[in-house]
Amino acid sequence: MRCQLVLLKADGRTSQDVGRVVGLCHVSVSSWTKRHREAGLEGLKTKPGRGRKPRLAVAQDEAAVRAAVQSNRQRITLAKAAWEAQRASGSPAVGRDTFCAFLKALVADSNASVAG
Repeated sequence: MRCQLVLLKADGRTSQDVGRVVGLCHVSVSSWTKRHREAGLEGLKTKPGRGRKPRLAVAQDEAAVRAAVQSNRQRITLAKAAWEAQRASGSPAVGRDTFCAFLKALVADSNASVAG
């Protein structure tokens, strides 16, 4: 989409017209055009650090989550509660869906490393 808007602007279209085509406001079109002018194609990439930060990090939480699940294999709720009990106080709360998604990611990583 960002490359498309740069190409449309290069054809001489107005920011409003390009915005209607790509689904952005004219201010965003102008901002992306400016970034492209200043940094080339690298300017159109999403900068690191954008978006919501994960509540669980593999490097920090993997061992504790695996241990909690190992001791409570049949009850995910109990495994989550056991893991939360050993977390540092003041850590953000994690919902059941987030916990399950983290477990699925761990399993996918494990399967990928075994297959590779």
